[in-house]
Amino acid sequence: MDEAQRQQALLRALSGAGIDAAGLREHGARAARGLEAYRANAEEIADRALAAAFATVRAMVGPDDFKRLARGFWHAHPPRRGDLGEWGDTFPDWLHAHAGLAAWPYLADCARLDLALHRSERATDATLDAASLALLESTDPVRLHLQLVPGTALLRSAWPVVGIHRAHQLEGVAADQAFAAVRAAIAAQLGDDALVVREGWRAVAHPLTDIEARWTHSLLTGANLDAALAAAGTPFDFSAWLQTAIRRQWLKGVVAADD
Repeated sequence: MDEAQRQQALLRALSGAGIDAAGLREHGARAARGLEAYRANAEEIADRALAAAFATVRAMVGPDDFKRLARGFWHAHPPRRGDLGEWGDTFPDWLHAHAGLAAWPYLADCARLDLALHRSERATDATLDAASLALLESTDPVRLHLQLVPGTALLRSAWPVVGIHRAHQLEGVAADQAFAAVRAAIAAQLGDDALVVREGWRAVAHPLTDIEARWTHSLLTGANLDAALAAAGTPFDFSAWLQTAIRRQWLKGVVAADD
């Protein structure tokens, strides 16, 4: 059996699928002790890896319960690659399906926001192609596409996920006020549309109006400028958005499609 097959056998054993004696170099009690050591170490690594990506979720459930969730997720969806920073894409869906978390219906969307922020901070660096802005004055909007910086994402949630995320960044009286606002928003069934984008070295979540969310969705799905403006509607102020996007470094550039 080659090395790749042995690694797969080890992964199955670590996941609780039992020891494949034909695939592992060690057998019997020695193999069992080694696997227990691997499991303990891997579960600690799983906790740290998920905590780095899902800080808000960890703050919401507490470190002990989060460690138990990380352990359960690791057994259900073990990592398939060496970079654990890429692991956890299915964690929000797993939380959503977790029967024990039914009383926290907003937890999965909080995880989705955490994941979007994590991905944004790991995205490729980009700077504005300032010269491309001249296309806005010289080219038919039907041919133009606005490119946002890598890692930009839109999250539309039935829950106040931006407020929940921000409340967990605060302390003292400010935190108390923020959590009171979150509880009121949950009671009123008020959700959030969020733009996730990296500003400098840090990803941030900006709440969006419905008009801004439609506009952002159009850009992220590749709509041309004319179609994106139509989707946003008449009240949308493109000039004001463009100034904000340039100032906050959301915009990578403007591209003209070939005729």
